[in-house]
Amino acid sequence: MPRRPAIQPVVNEAPKPELFLSRELGALEFNFRVLAQARDPSTPVLERLRFLSIVASNLDEFFEVRVAMLKHHHQFGSAAPGPDGVASGELLAHIRERVLDLVGAQYATWHDELGPALAAENIHFLTRKQWTTRQRRWLQGYFENEVLPVLSPLGLDPAHPFPRILNKTLNIAVVLQGRDAFGHEGHMALVRAPRSLPRIIRIPDEVGGTGDHYVFLAELLQAFVDMMFPGFKVAGAYQFRVTRNSELIVEEEVDNLARALTEELLGRGYARPVRLEIGNDCPQSIVSMLISNFQLEETDVYRCNGPVNIIRVGTVYDDIDRPDLKFPRFTPAISPGLNGAKRIFDVLSQRDILLHHPYESFSAVVDLLREAVQDPDVLAIKQTLYRAGKDTPLVDLLVEAARKGKDVTVVIELRARFDEEANIRFATRLQEAGVQVVYGVVGFKTHAKMMLIVRRENGHLRRYSHLSTGNYHQANSRLYTDIGLMTADPEIGEDLHKVFQQLSGLGPMISLKRLLHSPFTLYKSIIEKIEREATHARNGRPARIVAKLNALNEAHVIEALYAAAQAGVDIDLIVRGACTLRPGLPGISERIRVRSIVGRFLEHSRVYWFANDGQPEIYCASADWMERNLMRRIEIAFPIIDPQLAKRVHDETLANYLADNTQAWLLDSDGHYERATPGAHAPYTAQQVLLERLSGLNAST
Repeated sequence: MPRRPAIQPVVNEAPKPELFLSRELGALEFNFRVLAQARDPSTPVLERLRFLSIVASNLDEFFEVRVAMLKHHHQFGSAAPGPDGVASGELLAHIRERVLDLVGAQYATWHDELGPALAAENIHFLTRKQWTTRQRRWLQGYFENEVLPVLSPLGLDPAHPFPRILNKTLNIAVVLQGRDAFGHEGHMALVRAPRSLPRIIRIPDEVGGTGDHYVFLAELLQAFVDMMFPGFKVAGAYQFRVTRNSELIVEEEVDNLARALTEELLGRGYARPVRLEIGNDCPQSIVSMLISNFQLEETDVYRCNGPVNIIRVGTVYDDIDRPDLKFPRFTPAISPGLNGAKRIFDVLSQRDILLHHPYESFSAVVDLLREAVQDPDVLAIKQTLYRAGKDTPLVDLLVEAARKGKDVTVVIELRARFDEEANIRFATRLQEAGVQVVYGVVGFKTHAKMMLIVRRENGHLRRYSHLSTGNYHQANSRLYTDIGLMTADPEIGEDLHKVFQQLSGLGPMISLKRLLHSPFTLYKSIIEKIEREATHARNGRPARIVAKLNALNEAHVIEALYAAAQAGVDIDLIVRGACTLRPGLPGISERIRVRSIVGRFLEHSRVYWFANDGQPEIYCASADWMERNLMRRIEIAFPIIDPQLAKRVHDETLANYLADNTQAWLLDSDGHYERATPGAHAPYTAQQVLLERLSGLNAST
């Protein structure tokens, strides 16, 4: 087993806590910005519903991973404070306070804003009090025929102990009065909703009337709970949901990573609980019973003024065919460099091609791989897969390539969070087709997005490369902003060859000419480039840094940015999510500005730009400036060498976003975000500008 590379911070002094914000609280603040989209009346109402669902989904993952990890370390006393110096116990208290604010705002948005806005469009989520006689009759029939037969209500007594409750499933706690057939006094029962049941039920038009009418499964279970317990009087029925630790831990010494992960996945749904969501109406006695059985604390309980699984409201988005209530549809454009081209290889032999998703189509990547599969002169294909999506054509093409006799190597990251099972299935299928499957490196997630195609041309071998800031996931390419580069540059191709060779052969340290490679050279290179800008500034030469990231938390990179700002470097950071740097601190970070863009698409591209005394460098990357990306992952940052393409990346991903005055949020030194306003200027929305410029979608369509 190869040793981990010895990575030492460039700056050896301990970080000063007063210079850093909390990563966890920063992640929570991002969700307030997403919730603002759900509350924005100018956003189409079904999109607002989707944003509300995204907040709930993000909060689930936050508890499953971040809070679970904090609670684990706090319990065992192994949590060293982060750069902000806040101890785990204090941080957990701050998190609870902010989550309570978020949950309250979430349900207030649901009841006071979204509900009326949906009703105005004849879309109704009905509670029991709102059912008409006809609707109630239909729902009772639905319950008797479709729901009751698959339920297994469980009465609790010494012979029927508290059952295992699966992560994030809907459950009903029922209080019973009376005696059963065996003479036992009824007290308490649980109803677990099987995953096979839809969480939201649509009432047929002939029953519901005009418009769209929906009922939460929880409403249905609570309304007809007495039918599950004949002979008893139901004194109360209360919905609840438990969230569990979902972080998989695999020892580095395992013999077979796939087998070890498969075994871990079997227990993920029943790992240690970290949060209990329960209806507002639930009496404290029931809450205390649940707390005791889940071994939680009162501080782990979050009462919900509405459905505990509000995340499910997003499922109706695809069910309702109302284009007028959604963002205008658009068709991703074919990259101008490929428009009309018969063969991508012919184009790449002459020039590089830049792809800006979702405005430009991901089909170019699929077409490149398809062309490689069909071309008899292509000898080998190498690719990484981190997330690929359920119905990806890429796996089919890789299987076909192997069956055609090409040498195919695929590096699959089995530990891509929440995609582990899908990736294990992909790996098995590829192996059965004869593909050489590599699981990356134990201890380091392979997060780099890269493809290498080796082709024989005129008696010589030529390499064609695709690198990207985002995953090979066709569905996400319509929702996430990412930059992709297709190139036949020989030095990039040689670098990629070395990286794949290292991943598959577990080879020694490698020297790369063009690419920056984590965990080896990327971190050091970023520090050096920041320090170079500081030197330029001190010498009176042009110096500036602009970076677009998903998150920023690496302490020594932040300290290098502070030092550069004090040397006179102007720094603009576009950070979608958590940022632990404090901008605007007097004498420290007055030259640093941080903004977050939250809009129709999830901002996902990472771009680093350095002025470099009038000879700017620009890199696109799979890596954020986070400790995990720079130290514990396989990442690639690739330069945009063609001057025209470099200018395009700068203008579209940096200058364009710095001009946004409608979807931008500005971070202050205390960690608060203020939404930008146009003021006296014309409104400018970066994503809309790109939609119009690249995809031809006019704001009025």
